[in-house]
Amino acid sequence: MPSVAESLAERIDGLSELRQEVLLGNEAIARGIVESGCHVVASYPGTPSSEILPAVVRFKKELRLDTHVEWSINEKVAYEVALAASYTGKRAAVIMKQVGLNVAADPLMSSAYTGVKGGFVIICCDDPGPHSSQTEQDTRFFAMFAKVPALDPSSPREAKEMVKAAFELSEKHRLPVILRPAIRVSHARQNITFAPVPQLERLADFEKDPGRWAATPRFRYVLHKELNEKLATIEEEFEASEFNVLHEGEDNRLGFIAAGTSYVVLTDTLRELSLEGRFPILRIGTPHPLPQSLAADFVSGCDQVLVLEEPDAVIELQILDKSKVLGRYNGVVPSAGELTPEVVYRILAVQMEKLGVDLAPGIDPDELAKLVAGLELPIRRPRLCPGCGHRAAFFAMKRALGSKAIYPGDIGCYTLGLNLKAVDTCLDMGGAITIASGLYQAYHQDSEDVPIAATIGDSTFLHAGVPALASAVHNQARFVLVILDNSITAMTGMQPTADSGILADGRQGQRVAIKDLVRACGVRFVEEMDPYRVSDFETLVKRAREHTRQPDGAVAVIIAKRPCVLYDPTSLQENPVRVTVTEECDGCKYCLLAFECPALVLDEALNRVEIDRRICVNCGVCIEACPKACIVEAKE
Repeated sequence: MPSVAESLAERIDGLSELRQEVLLGNEAIARGIVESGCHVVASYPGTPSSEILPAVVRFKKELRLDTHVEWSINEKVAYEVALAASYTGKRAAVIMKQVGLNVAADPLMSSAYTGVKGGFVIICCDDPGPHSSQTEQDTRFFAMFAKVPALDPSSPREAKEMVKAAFELSEKHRLPVILRPAIRVSHARQNITFAPVPQLERLADFEKDPGRWAATPRFRYVLHKELNEKLATIEEEFEASEFNVLHEGEDNRLGFIAAGTSYVVLTDTLRELSLEGRFPILRIGTPHPLPQSLAADFVSGCDQVLVLEEPDAVIELQILDKSKVLGRYNGVVPSAGELTPEVVYRILAVQMEKLGVDLAPGIDPDELAKLVAGLELPIRRPRLCPGCGHRAAFFAMKRALGSKAIYPGDIGCYTLGLNLKAVDTCLDMGGAITIASGLYQAYHQDSEDVPIAATIGDSTFLHAGVPALASAVHNQARFVLVILDNSITAMTGMQPTADSGILADGRQGQRVAIKDLVRACGVRFVEEMDPYRVSDFETLVKRAREHTRQPDGAVAVIIAKRPCVLYDPTSLQENPVRVTVTEECDGCKYCLLAFECPALVLDEALNRVEIDRRICVNCGVCIEACPKACIVEAKE
């Protein structure tokens, strides 16, 4: 039976006259979306999914499509906007990262029961590792939890094909369908053939059906039984899915079941070890519902079966007879982290030794690690960019409130306030405000007045901070909240926020001002200031703290407004402040530790701080960072 890659190659040969382009995996997914005739696409940015929506915008503009594309305020909103379009019979997609599905879990669970009308695809990019996430949770478990089918691509080309298959599967069974590309698929590149893009000709037609769209608990029971029947039918269809491929092998003492990126790593590693074609491999592209007959037949034909999947044991869990299975549950496969080539090599080496199979000469991962260590490469932790306004805000906060204050933080590039000892907690989107509220209530019970200063970004505040702030005000919490407003969703790729008023496709929309939202939440102390004014900002933080301590005090909000220097360096270009370090610098390192700008470096030979002109952006804020006034504005 041909592999998925071979069958896809045959299709491409038949379309050789069509345009081809090397695309990022996320761009290939976007191409699959537009080639599927999708009418509505909504998303909230988050690595590794962020590039999909901009690519949809690109194809929309190139092809002059009437596709509605939006950056929604959060993942729940994005989900429901797209779902509503599906209710009308139009095709719709929602895009997010794996932790974003936590936010959209409520509508996911309900929409599995109510079903859909037009094709509805949930594209949720996982982050095994994790590289840029709070967790390395497995979206395939969410598919099992919600009882919806999931597809798991192993390459950008296959991801594009799976988008189309997902829309067709969704419409056939009137169910949401999850496409789960992991980070190595999202950020890989591959040559992609462009197929024709259909015109969007479907008209919205919402058919009232209260027993489905507005089902009460009694009807939900009926819908649950219907959902179970749909899943059983889909499982039967998956038995013959082109995305599940069996590779025969000559040695059945050990077989492999692999999925997603792990399948690619496995086949590459076996090839490097001169073991290609020796052992049977079952490649699973439809992890839920697992085609049980296909899996059971494969397991029965092998003495043992090693399951390779990431980041968790979803396929392994669903295999009914685990007596022959090697995987995470018996410790053969690590229970956390990516299955990188080095990890897979070590797993295979152990199994081959047990089978008495000699491995072809190659580079041992342990030896490779020693070689890399021998290079003595410097280890640099992540830091805020030179000139970042967040650094100035954190520095001023610490000077104002000191080390005894508690600093709840949030999700964003400003989480790096950890380095300045100005972030003490980081839980989830909006958690800075709710954690600050809970901390206040806990200490207030003990009649203790502990300074609490929370920080949250502008996009994150719009995402999940508004209800948290309203609740804190309502429940009479008292703390300082600093909204770090850099005018953009910086960490995930410079997507516009609702406060900017710019839409996903670059058009001007209606601005939703953060300051107005804060006041609408009932906050009386609301002030905005450029954090580059470090001394003034420090004074403002002290005033905000005093407000929280007054008899009629409450939450005090400061909006630290300074555009991200990578997004808009205009002010620095127009008003540069070039600094220098005087000879009086004694190398005390205070500025390096308390301010931590990458452009400040220690010259160990001279035992003094120098300015790295290659990365300095001439913001001049570091003048405030030296208590001995050794950093000064240069005369020229």
